[in-house]
Formats: sequence, C-alpha cells, structure tokens
Amino acid sequence: MRMITFVVTFILSISGVAAAQEWIDYQNNQDGFKVTMPAQPTVSNITWTSEHGYPLPGHVYRLDRGAEHYLVTVVDYRPIEQLGNQRADQCASRANICAGNDNTGPGFWKHDVRGGTIYAAHTFMQRDGAKLKDFVWAQHDRVEGVELQLTNADQSQTYAFITMHDMRLYMAEATVPRNYPPATLFQTSMEFVDATGKPLAYQFIYNNTFHGMGLYPPPPLGGVPRGGAERRGGAGVQGRDGRNGNAQQP
Repeated sequence: MRMITFVVTFILSISGVAAAQEWIDYQNNQDGFKVTMPAQPTVSNITWTSEHGYPLPGHVYRLDRGAEHYLVTVVDYRPIEQLGNQRADQCASRANICAGNDNTGPGFWKHDVRGGTIYAAHTFMQRDGAKLKDFVWAQHDRVEGVELQLTNADQSQTYAFITMHDMRLYMAEATVPRNYPPATLFQTSMEFVDATGKPLAYQFIYNNTFHGMGLYPPPPLGGVPRGGAERRGGAGVQGRDGRNGNAQQP
C-alpha cells in the first residue's frame, strides 16, 4: 500500500512539474517589462484616452487559455507633455482650467500623469457588473502601484496590478473562473527592464511621480533580483495572509 501511494504521489508531482513548465517568462524590451504567462501572447495597438482626454499610444499583450484571460496593457505617457502644451496654446486667455499652471503643467498634463494609476484602477471598478473585492497599495520589483481584485458578473475573478514606470502605464490583469486558484502567479510577476533587456532591480521604491517625471533621479540599481527574497511583493488578500503569489494555475 505504501508503495502504491508513493507511485501515485510521484506521478502527481511529475504532472505538477509539467504543468508549471507550461508557463514562460515573456519579455518585451520595447515596452520595458517582463511577466510570467502561460504562453506567448498576441500583441495589438491601442489608443488610450487619459483622465484629461489625451489620446496616448499603447499596446495590449493578450493570452486566452480556455476560460482564463491574461492581459498586459502598456500605455506610453511620454507624449503627454507635448500634447498639454498644444492644448494650452489653444486655450482662451486666463482660462487656467484649460491652460494650467506650473504645478499642473500646461493643459494639466502633470496632474494627468500623477493620477494615471488611480484613474486606470477606477476604469476597472466601473466595469459592468464588477464588484470590488480588494484594493491595496503594492510594489512589484520595487516599483510601487496598486493591486485590485474584482468579482465579475459571471462570478469570475479578476486580479490586477497597475503601476507607472518611466512614464508608461502598466495594467496587468488575469481573469479566471469562479473557484479557480487565485491568479497571483501572474498578478505579482511583473518586472521591469531597460531597452537592452537589462533588469532594473532598484535598491529602493520607485515612484513615477518623483522619478519618472524627473523630480529626483531613479533609485540606484543593485537591489534583490527577481527570484530572490522579494520574489513576490504584493499586499493583496493573498499577500496579507502569506499566500500571495504561491498559487499555481491549473
């Protein structure tokens, strides 16, 4: 009986390893990120409308696997200063609500960037039939952002991490059916790389408002690399009870 139990356990363990091997580390140097996904995603171009109505270019990296859906949306906010200047030039004289000032930036572009993460999170909360289950501050790869979890109208669960890095907005989201294991393997796996693919392992927390907008230089590199002690940095429902990032997808 013990031998049979051992054989069955061994077979199940091998099956688990095989399932885990299906996941890949997908990296895109152009958009500056790396994330763990079940397979190679497809890529499409989008135009994102910011909180203050600026059209910004972006890409969607999408993978559908049965009832599971994985997306990374990257929006480039770097053109927004020029767009803000163009808007301010067209404003009527003394129309500060349009032209802005030194604090807001011409056309309120600075406020638009500062609020980019919260605005993106709000768009998730406004989805038809979605109920917010969790919304917390988080950091992944020492880049700060927010995590949220939604229960959708069909009772599926959406797990998302939203952040801004180097003037780009990142929205990583996974939606899995009800009663599936939490999709935190994907949600908490985001890393950041430079144009050559080199990992950006910061020593301290990166904040786009301070570092991306140039108020301070970015934190020095040389932090704990991915796979080290800070492999999972989230603080969501699973993070608060110690399970964040440990669940494997079926």
